[in-house]
Amino acid sequence: MSQDAPQQDHTHLFDDARSRLEEVFEALEIARDARERLMQPALSLQVSVPVRMDDGSLKVFPGWRVQYDTSLGPAKGGIRFHPAVDQLEVTTLSFWMAVKCAVVNLPFGGGKGGVQVDPKQLSRLELERLARGYIRGIADVMGPNRDIPAPDVNTNATVMGWMSDEYDHLVRGQTPAAVTGKPLTLGGSFGRVAATGRGALKVLDIWAERQGRKPQDTTVAIQGFGNAAYHFASLAHAEGYRIVAVSDSGGAIYAAEGLEPDPIKEEKTRNQQLKGMVYCDDSVCHADGVEAIEQDELLALDVDVLALAALENQIHEDNVDDVRAGLILEIANGPLTSAADEALEARGVPVLPDVLANTGGVIVSYYEWVQNRSGDRWREETINQRLDAVLEREAATVLDRAEAEQISYRRAAYRQGIERIAEAIRERGNSQNGER
Repeated sequence: MSQDAPQQDHTHLFDDARSRLEEVFEALEIARDARERLMQPALSLQVSVPVRMDDGSLKVFPGWRVQYDTSLGPAKGGIRFHPAVDQLEVTTLSFWMAVKCAVVNLPFGGGKGGVQVDPKQLSRLELERLARGYIRGIADVMGPNRDIPAPDVNTNATVMGWMSDEYDHLVRGQTPAAVTGKPLTLGGSFGRVAATGRGALKVLDIWAERQGRKPQDTTVAIQGFGNAAYHFASLAHAEGYRIVAVSDSGGAIYAAEGLEPDPIKEEKTRNQQLKGMVYCDDSVCHADGVEAIEQDELLALDVDVLALAALENQIHEDNVDDVRAGLILEIANGPLTSAADEALEARGVPVLPDVLANTGGVIVSYYEWVQNRSGDRWREETINQRLDAVLEREAATVLDRAEAEQISYRRAAYRQGIERIAEAIRERGNSQNGER
């Protein structure tokens, strides 16, 4: 592990994630060949990324790029900069990407990347050198027809712009479709920054409408307050949902009458965390009724919706009994372990799973890829309308299937995705197994 990286055990993460496949295989009678292919990644690359630091010293950071399955199209998935990233985590994330692309019927397979680093300890120039070095390391396995990276935890449009530029230098040409989530001036798409949060809200809206639930009668607590969580909170607040609690890695705040997401975002931007936070100042409000709470308390709040927008395995067998929310919305990847998922299912607590609820980002990344390949530029209104249309169609199919087959939303989503991947594997024939 890189120096000063926190100890985090991902040993069982991948096994836990793919354990969900067994029920799907049996329910759909998936062929043995497809089962074998879907139990392991198609490609796993580890690289070393040397970075010349501002003080002249050299540090080397481990990085990975994993392509889980490419039966439906080129691999697609974000790049995560985090001190606890390792190969097992990246492999698991690539698996989830493969499923989610298939759930919403995109012509992509699943990929993911990561570098084991604490980006908060790097200067802007050091971060740029790291981003460019990582692309040099994985350039041979990426490209617009093979594997298209995008932002993830601790990466953003600026980082994607550096990566896109580095790839252009390596291939001696302009290839904007090789990376998505870029700045607008480099071929990025309108609507991409807010897409994950917008998509999660759309899935919640679809579920709520079916339940006859109105936004103004719905309380929401949000674990995490990064890009996706903020845009979800801001858009949900605008629709009338009552956001009563938010948290990040530094702390959590609660207000029974509701919080204003935009001032929270401004304060977090200034102070980098919510710990001990009074998020309003005199020019905004006096923060009446806002109190600091422990992060674990947020997970146990009696709310209508608990939106999980942090990292994996936040609710597990040791704390799942504390959860009192009426619905779990997974904006992060894999925030529930399989054991916690089963416990909530047994209690009748519905879960809108990550492989459906957080697909907004990859859907708009697909639109960015299409625009880059065609040389076109769509308006933000068009992007949002097309995002809504995809989720209305695919979410309805998942919810209908869950109701018809009397299964959880996650089981229905996995069946929808794996069914499509398995069909593509079958149609490709034996040559995919190396037989010529």
